[in-house]
Amino acid sequence: MANDPRKNLEEIRFFRDLGFREVLLPSAATAAQPAPAPRPIAPPPAARPAAPRPPGASAPRDAVPTDPASRPVVPVGFPSLPSLAEFAAGCPRCKLSASRTHLVFGQGNPKADLMFVGEAPGADEDAQGLAFVGRAGQLLTKIIEAIGLTREDVFIANVLKCRPPENRNPEPDEVAACLPYLREQIRLIAPRVIVTLGTFATQAILETELSIGRLRGRFHPLGPVRVMPTYHPAFLLRSPERKKDVWEDMKKVREALRE
Repeated sequence: MANDPRKNLEEIRFFRDLGFREVLLPSAATAAQPAPAPRPIAPPPAARPAAPRPPGASAPRDAVPTDPASRPVVPVGFPSLPSLAEFAAGCPRCKLSASRTHLVFGQGNPKADLMFVGEAPGADEDAQGLAFVGRAGQLLTKIIEAIGLTREDVFIANVLKCRPPENRNPEPDEVAACLPYLREQIRLIAPRVIVTLGTFATQAILETELSIGRLRGRFHPLGPVRVMPTYHPAFLLRSPERKKDVWEDMKKVREALRE
């Protein structure tokens, strides 16, 4: 059908009233052709995952979540400690990630029968990225050797993987943010015995508010694992008279490992 000039003129006036300056009308040849099928709209490209930060690198301050519900989830079922350590590197789950030098994952025998868990890294640990390497760590080495083992025989970790400023006590939200990593470490290592060093490690693992003084000296069950709370080596440096108590605790640990 031929174009109707009057209809075309009405269309031109209509579009000009809408503000269009130029209107292209189909010619008679093109008008007779069927309209092309609409082109499918391509879906938007999938979001690319953020590049991982180098191990121990601090998260940007604006990336640290303030709401616990917004923290990145720590999945369960990692196949190995190295895969868990790789996932933990650059962790931004709490505010400590903004001030750390290195994330301190822990080190030792990945299939150790005996695991030591402390409170949090100190200045030496933060600088080196290794657990218990300062003065308290040197004393822990002597404690381990006193029961006939070496640091290479055991696994040493902390509840917190980042150093609190000025070595202050861990805060509840920081403990809650780091516990999933520790629980996965325990699952993967599957130790027979865990020695918790000090109040914070003991309360976090046993989920109790009782003091270390009331808990030490006897084993507590954690599933199939036996937990022996004892004093932290840093406390022993300040109160050497308590070393005899730790020795009594460690003799029980030694006997348990021989069973």
